[in-house]
Amino acid sequence: MRRATVTRPLTAAVAGVILGLGAVACGGSTPPPMADVPAATADSVSQAGSMSMDMGGGSTQMSVDQMDSAMTAQMKSYPVKTAGLGGQPLAPKVLADGTKEFDVTAQVTSWQVDATKTVQAWLYNGTYPGPTIHVNVGDHVRFVITNRLPESTAVHFHGVRGVPNSMDGVPGVTQAPIKPGETYTYEFTPTAIGVGMYHSHDDTLKQLTDGLMGVFQVGAEPLPAGVKVSQELPFVLEDSGPIGMSFNGKSFPATTPVVAHVGDYILVNYFNAGQMIHPIHLHGPGQLVIAKDGYPLTNPEMEDTITVAPGERYTVLIHPDQAGVWVWHCHILSHAETDQGMYGMVTALVVQ
Repeated sequence: MRRATVTRPLTAAVAGVILGLGAVACGGSTPPPMADVPAATADSVSQAGSMSMDMGGGSTQMSVDQMDSAMTAQMKSYPVKTAGLGGQPLAPKVLADGTKEFDVTAQVTSWQVDATKTVQAWLYNGTYPGPTIHVNVGDHVRFVITNRLPESTAVHFHGVRGVPNSMDGVPGVTQAPIKPGETYTYEFTPTAIGVGMYHSHDDTLKQLTDGLMGVFQVGAEPLPAGVKVSQELPFVLEDSGPIGMSFNGKSFPATTPVVAHVGDYILVNYFNAGQMIHPIHLHGPGQLVIAKDGYPLTNPEMEDTITVAPGERYTVLIHPDQAGVWVWHCHILSHAETDQGMYGMVTALVVQ
């Protein structure tokens, strides 16, 4: 079974590569010196975040030099270190009969979105996204949820095939709400491979956008012949609630670059846990769509921009053939940039 991996924060050595890789790796001159450009300040990052929904791109009161300086400083600060890393694999407790049991707690806790933004979010096991659950077709799964929230909750297994109606997780339809302090157990046996999610389905507009979401993957999507994946990554898209515009719970410049080598195959699973459509564009290499909502495509399609609607999942292969720092962002530009520089739904593919 192929396991998803989550890219760790860059080492100082790799972080330094971001500024110079594009020119040096390709045999060009070194980039212009940035010694006279101030590093991003808390105020500049905060201002960029505060203009996240400004469809006009933010304030226009700065001079050209001030704007250029702010934008360059924002890029120079990337990647900013923050506390917390979401989407880590959750190891099951394997019972005597082979059942895989996953223990999850829904709780209100602090989550750092970027260098200046720490929020009170509603999270599974204290992270966003919640822990990744990975099982095989035919595994008997027991999902045990403990509610430490100030209101009732429930869990829906979005896109996971084989879940019986009694385990669908909709209060008032298939179960009673899970009240604060209660523990509830879901049991089912997945019947097909696919990339799905688990998320709250009680007061869903608040609880899902506040952070109650995690990846639930069954098996592994079939790959084209001859492809060997070097890393598999979740890309959880969020735009609402306290976390706001983000990839995997982090807002640029606190997003984590994906580091790869020329010729690698990178498997990315996009999940839209937000309330808006997000066309995700990767500069440089294309994206080969091999599955939609966990269903393999008979004829994979090459795209440079993948439009992901709320609740959708796309599985794509990326095969870089040129070294460089390739920007990766939502192409609804108010989700990714202001006149202070890039923010929100932006990261980079660093190809060595």
